Amino acid sequence: MGMGIDIRNRMAKRAAEEIQEGMIVNLGIGIPSLVPNHLANDMLVLFHAENGIVGMGASPSKGMEDENLCNAGGFPVTLIKGGSYCDSSIAFAMIRRGRVDLTILGSLQVSQKGDLANWIVPGKKVPGMGGAMELAQKTKKVIVLMNHCDKNGKPKIVQKCTLPLTSGTCVDMIITEIAVFQFFEKKLWLTEIFEPFDVKDVRNKTEAEFEIMTKLRKIPY
Repeated sequence: MGMGIDIRNRMAKRAAEEIQEGMIVNLGIGIPSLVPNHLANDMLVLFHAENGIVGMGASPSKGMEDENLCNAGGFPVTLIKGGSYCDSSIAFAMIRRGRVDLTILGSLQVSQKGDLANWIVPGKKVPGMGGAMELAQKTKKVIVLMNHCDKNGKPKIVQKCTLPLTSGTCVDMIITEIAVFQFFEKKLWLTEIFEPFDVKDVRNKTEAEFEIMTKLRKIPY
């Protein structure tokens, strides 16, 4: 079952707290695409897309779309003042050289070691991995935004990923509709909980082992 827009926006708003002035940020499709809606209008951030845009703006108004201007997911976007275009090889070179400060991605599974599996379920056809492998390995900080459990109610934060990996030990933070986890010293830590959930709810829905931060932040509903 999909999440309501209010829940997705709560998650996106929390992720937006990790963005700082002057960053170059890459966003995955789905919930990550909502993150810009929660930034101050005067905050200078350059959003990067693998298809060759640095400085993506908001979605255009209906009827104002440019058929030649879209993000890596194929959805129409705009360009902010000072934004630029390049070909995909240059866009990927920026990632591979570590020029992207932060990437916010969706995922199918994350392990308690920070392994990421976000590109394929065996037996299902997909266009390809896209830039996920490069982003996971070379971006300075990797945040995952995802449902806490899959459509069958099985935990997506697991002891060991059972789906094909995108990259190993690359995730820095996980944000779900229930909680926020961070990786410190090769351990998974529960650092925040969204109200009205509690630690018991998190344990019941998480397969991976995790530590609990002493000062656990409660994020109001």
